[in-house]
Amino acid sequence: MASIDPRSFGELKTVAEKLGHRFERLALVQQALTHPSACNRNQMVEDSYERLEFLGDRVLGLVIADLLLRRFPGESEGALAKRFTALVRGETLAQVSVALGFDRYIVLAKGEEESGERDNPALQADVCEALIGALYLDGGYAAAQRFVDLNWEPLINQKLAPPQDAKTTLQEWAQGRGLPLPAYREVGRSGPPHAPMFEIEVTVKGLEPLVREGSSKRKGEQAVAQALLNLIESAGK
Repeated sequence: MASIDPRSFGELKTVAEKLGHRFERLALVQQALTHPSACNRNQMVEDSYERLEFLGDRVLGLVIADLLLRRFPGESEGALAKRFTALVRGETLAQVSVALGFDRYIVLAKGEEESGERDNPALQADVCEALIGALYLDGGYAAAQRFVDLNWEPLINQKLAPPQDAKTTLQEWAQGRGLPLPAYREVGRSGPPHAPMFEIEVTVKGLEPLVREGSSKRKGEQAVAQALLNLIESAGK
């Protein structure tokens, strides 16, 4: 791993403090904050956040599953799964990332900076996962668990009932009326290769097809399902 850029040392220490861990290898924080476009800039960073993100995604999943089992000992697997999905989705990770100010420290190439990539929720979520991966590598499971417990507990407290995602709600609405299940398909794609936007169409028998977009197919499906639910509610159906 490349050495730390002395100009960013103070910022890395600030991020480490937000993570609640005294890093032996501060360069892991630097890597977790580095967008692929900025790798090898001034020969200071050899690798981007992507590998740490891969690890952090798995660590987060384990910590959240453990947290939910401890917090809701009498709850069914199905209810726990709904909570789990809401807590590990990209929107939640981006929310945590912005709340802690991690987005301000992401290292981007000039072109990505000028195109507004710093404000991309998908990037903010990826960096949050990468930082969890860095925590795990430097401090083990306990360090990652402390950070996740501290920052995800308030999200659980905001809504104690198991969350219902839009796709599931729309499916139940259709089934309750004896209709076929909603059908989703990708109808278009736009944006640069590193940050594509997916246009997703949903079709429900008896309703006009609707299209919305998201930074992933899953997010696009959720967005268009929620939009159709809003129309159904406003029409009193």
